[in-house]
Amino acid sequence: MYSRTFRRIVTLPPLAWVTVFLLLPYAFLFCFSFWQVRSQTIVRHWNLSNYHELLTNPLYIQVFLRSARIAGAVTLLGLLLGFPLAYFLSFRATRAKGLLYQLVIIPLWVSYLVRAYAWKTILGSDGVLNALLTYTGVLAHPASFLLYSPFAVVLTLTHIYTPFVFLPVYASLEHIPRTLIEASQDLGASPIRTFWNVVVPLSLPGVIAGATFAFVLSLGDFLAPLLIGGSNGIMISNIVVSLFGAAYDWPLGAAISLCMLLVVVFLITATERLEQRFRYRGA
Repeated sequence: MYSRTFRRIVTLPPLAWVTVFLLLPYAFLFCFSFWQVRSQTIVRHWNLSNYHELLTNPLYIQVFLRSARIAGAVTLLGLLLGFPLAYFLSFRATRAKGLLYQLVIIPLWVSYLVRAYAWKTILGSDGVLNALLTYTGVLAHPASFLLYSPFAVVLTLTHIYTPFVFLPVYASLEHIPRTLIEASQDLGASPIRTFWNVVVPLSLPGVIAGATFAFVLSLGDFLAPLLIGGSNGIMISNIVVSLFGAAYDWPLGAAISLCMLLVVVFLITATERLEQRFRYRGA
């Protein structure tokens, strides 16, 4: 319907946007990762010292493993919360289905900072949770371990990213043909067996997509660890922010950023293949 010239003109602006604001920054990041900082000056001396520092310094490895553990915990908790809720809305809820769906996604309309500060208020020494525990006699005095800890980071990120798990899981459950459920029941399968042999396998693409969202977003998060993580809740993205900021070591920050980018690309590629493998294609 459209000429080749028209198609080229239409595709030129988005390609230019991606090139200028995505590919070129990545190219600059790649170049910076091979340079060095000497006397607070970036020296364009090509070498692998930044990657050597990254792989040999136990601090960066320890922080990255901690970030992976936190992201894994957020992913697991997000699935434990998001999947049952998505299943209930898809198969059990009837009249209030639309209303319940809106209530689940309403937190996405609230600012990230508002939600993070809300948990800081709840978990603080003078916060709501400590006040409740001391009032009921569970604790003799406010607990200090609730805030500025990996626990606080996991709890906050779980609250923030659970809707990102719920949405793809819910979409996957909604696309399961109900005739397959009926056929399983007609063949004598119990509800539990139908759930494990029909619903769970067909919902795996949504589960994988939701888990990927939660893990990748949690791994790259730096605001929640900064606000409520403390020294024990610092994640790898906080190190990158510090290197590009106060430390003024852009080459090392670029090397860490590229390594994180490679990890994310690998995860997305692997999960995409898994989604294609488990996707239901119908009869």
